[in-house]
Amino acid sequence: MPLRARQRCHALLAALVALTATALLAAAPPASAADTWTEAGSDRADPLTESQGLTSVEVPAGAANRYTGIGTIPIGVSTRGWNHVGDPDASYDGHYIEPYQADSGTAKMYRVQAPNGTWSEYVHTLSPGEALNNSWVAVSPDGQWMLSGEWGTMTRFLVFPTPGVNASTSPSANLPQAATVTLDHAVRDVQGCDFLSATQLVCSSDDPAGTLFGYTKPLLQIDLTAAPTGSANVTGHVTALRQLPLRSGCSGTFEAEGIDYDRRTGTLRVIVVSPGFCVLTDSKTYRFTRS
Repeated sequence: MPLRARQRCHALLAALVALTATALLAAAPPASAADTWTEAGSDRADPLTESQGLTSVEVPAGAANRYTGIGTIPIGVSTRGWNHVGDPDASYDGHYIEPYQADSGTAKMYRVQAPNGTWSEYVHTLSPGEALNNSWVAVSPDGQWMLSGEWGTMTRFLVFPTPGVNASTSPSANLPQAATVTLDHAVRDVQGCDFLSATQLVCSSDDPAGTLFGYTKPLLQIDLTAAPTGSANVTGHVTALRQLPLRSGCSGTFEAEGIDYDRRTGTLRVIVVSPGFCVLTDSKTYRFTRS
């Protein structure tokens, strides 16, 4: 082929490659950027009443933040075997939900307080292969769906209709699993999650090994391919953001606990329980702001 013809051919190929790359970039969905959460302060966490979880409550206006711990479990609940409470959440219309588990059995329980103050209980019979533990709940911004997780190394979250909010639920009927969030990276010992938006969550992990992300006790971000519903499974992209603060007057093993995001102030809060005797003295609820 003559030189000028080869030059024209190369120029045409280069132009086609450039046009193709531009089209592909234009068609590709934008990547989800990981947030940066900066520590902004801390408060002492009481080991009996503030050691498992926490949530901000928007209704009624001016309501205090809610916490859970072994000391917040009512006697009438614990005597029926529901002796562990996890990280709670509240819908934007004021339904407050606590997750409970027992030492053995085939069910989990979600205790719901309605905006008028009345309590009700919703029991979920375990699906085949589902773990017994019930560490946390996260209510979707529309209030209709609730995520819950299992202890250990997992690649999924469970989706339920929100008890007391979703019209399909009843205290007299089994609370069914409606769908699954499939994670693209394994997570370990997640203790709490909260929605930042309809398709994004932030989670606290008590991972003691550090082999999944290169460090222990990570703060995780989960970006969903779609808002969760009961009609279809969705996928979640997992990003490790940072290690949670591990500071105490005692040495030993810390425990990362529940998490809360208050959309009114943009404040993220995470409980970290101190090791040994210092569980009584310097366990903390850490506050973070996003940048």
